[in-house]
Amino acid sequence: MTNLRISTGMKRPLTYLLIVVLTVVCLALAATVLPPGIDWRLTYRPSALALLAGRSPYSADVAPAAPFFAAPWCLIPLLPLALLPEAVGRSILVLVTIATFAYSAWRMGARLPMLIAFLLSPPVVHCVRNSNIEWMPVLGFVLPPQWGLFLVVIKPQVGVAVVIFWLVEAWRKGKFREVIRVFGPVSLAFAISFALFGFWPIRLSASLGLAQAFNTSLWPTSIPVGLALLVTSIKTRKINYAMAASPCLSPYVLLHA
Repeated sequence: MTNLRISTGMKRPLTYLLIVVLTVVCLALAATVLPPGIDWRLTYRPSALALLAGRSPYSADVAPAAPFFAAPWCLIPLLPLALLPEAVGRSILVLVTIATFAYSAWRMGARLPMLIAFLLSPPVVHCVRNSNIEWMPVLGFVLPPQWGLFLVVIKPQVGVAVVIFWLVEAWRKGKFREVIRVFGPVSLAFAISFALFGFWPIRLSASLGLAQAFNTSLWPTSIPVGLALLVTSIKTRKINYAMAASPCLSPYVLLHA
């Protein structure tokens, strides 16, 4: 029994070391082999660096080619990556993106074949390749609503229907008191961000004009589909339909959304 315990204890450090080595190898390959992540290079990294420098990430000169217009708190987890060389930060972001998508799918009940199919699907591959942050709202789907809202609102084209679903669910559970409990923290965060950076959502219109060539939305044709999915989600009290509804209700959707 003692020998078995010693053997098991020795295996754990070796397992951890193997994980570290594999992670380093993957990062090195990602940094040297992957093409540049256009969204990381043009939008999120410059915006994160501006925030670190005490500037507004919404300033016109921060990301002129692809203006930043998301909720400012999405930059917080990206700050350490922005301090690294661009390729290194991007390679870490790739691993974080894949790991988060995999974790979220697993939390939603995906078996291994479904998980592999999901990670190899065009939207996920496109998000990884461009280094965008759709993984944030997808992670928000599997968190408690009070905290998931912070991530879901980052990308309205991914999560707006889920916001409506959670609002209805909160009302059903406890009327105004529950709505305030669930939506209070994110509402306060919005108010603080407006005080610090002005009414930043207005930047969305400028970004839409620049990125219209990449828009894959079927709006307004897709509106009936989105409404049908949202109504079904509310009636069945299942979030899955609301998750599928958001891109159908948005006039601006890129492939990875």
